[in-house]
Amino acid sequence: MTDSTVPGSTELVHLPDLDGDGRGVLFEGEPRTVRLALDEGDSIPPHEHPGREIVCHVLDGELTMTLGETDHELVAGDVLRFDGDQDISSTAETDAVALLVLAEESVS
Repeated sequence: MTDSTVPGSTELVHLPDLDGDGRGVLFEGEPRTVRLALDEGDSIPPHEHPGREIVCHVLDGELTMTLGETDHELVAGDVLRFDGDQDISSTAETDAVALLVLAEESVS
């Protein structure tokens, strides 16, 4: 069954076909889905994503994801879920690629 209220509800992206390094948005709309590619030693400075729940799946390489004051050492295959209402930064320990899904927090 197709949800006609969601335009373009079926989309396909082949990650290896995406050009360049850095951050690239895969799809328009929600949830926000981003491919993060960093060279060894590159980092993303501390920032927040208020009102978002985030899932980070490391596809290749090794990342240190710092959430608040806590470092999480991630390797290919690791999946980390966290709240975007905190300082978030990441550093590539090796060349690394991750897929991040930033979903709006649900209101109960």
